[in-house]
Amino acid sequence: MALVDQFKKLIPRPRVVEVGWLVDTEKASLIHDDPRPVRADANKPLSSKSVQACPAVNGFEPLYFEISCPIDIDLKFKFGPDGKPLLYNAAGAEGVVYTRALRNFVKLMPRKEWRHPERPVIQMPAPYRFIADEPVWMSQMPAFLHWSEGHPPGRLIGGRLPVHIWPRALSWAFEWFDISQHLVLRRGEPWFYVHFETENPEAHVRLVHAEVTDELIRYCRGLDGVTHYVNQTFSLFETAKSRRPKKLLIKRKA
Repeated sequence: MALVDQFKKLIPRPRVVEVGWLVDTEKASLIHDDPRPVRADANKPLSSKSVQACPAVNGFEPLYFEISCPIDIDLKFKFGPDGKPLLYNAAGAEGVVYTRALRNFVKLMPRKEWRHPERPVIQMPAPYRFIADEPVWMSQMPAFLHWSEGHPPGRLIGGRLPVHIWPRALSWAFEWFDISQHLVLRRGEPWFYVHFETENPEAHVRLVHAEVTDELIRYCRGLDGVTHYVNQTFSLFETAKSRRPKKLLIKRKA
């Protein structure tokens, strides 16, 4: 094993790693924007010493990619007289999104699945899949570089996945700390970030639009929904590796 490790060190590691992305939904897919690199401030530097000119800052921000919110929502939550959790469309008839459509989009998780009995958890589909043909781990995290006057009354529940073997469609999960406050999201504003780790920490990640091939569809359908049947889905990684096609990422033609 020591000789194998030494041999691996002699192999040049890629400086650019391609990660594919796609939106996997048949309904209203056009509301989901392309991922884009994060730039906390794209204004022209005022001097050579401005923040935008700092190499450390410029080496940090492009490591993250931004997913923008697909819809406008204004939600409120309360416990009913019997203690039942209740979720409301605070925008009502004046909202952009129909209440019946919102019910299909926003899911209030069962109380037994919350982290804390007084902090509701809601989920929304974020039907992005990220795929790679070499080891890449993706982390989903809050849009922490984005500033707005209306801070959310809770926090995103993040996650980390090996997208080279587990290209699961994402979701947006939110833990609601201050239920006296509305949860307001605006279309086009940063919804969450994704960050990618590769075997070479110096490599740059290039996002490319992936082609939806038959092989990719079959592979993804094999891992979709497994949480309904097993608890520790990470235990299936070895099975996923053994059944993975040699190549999953095919760049979409312009």
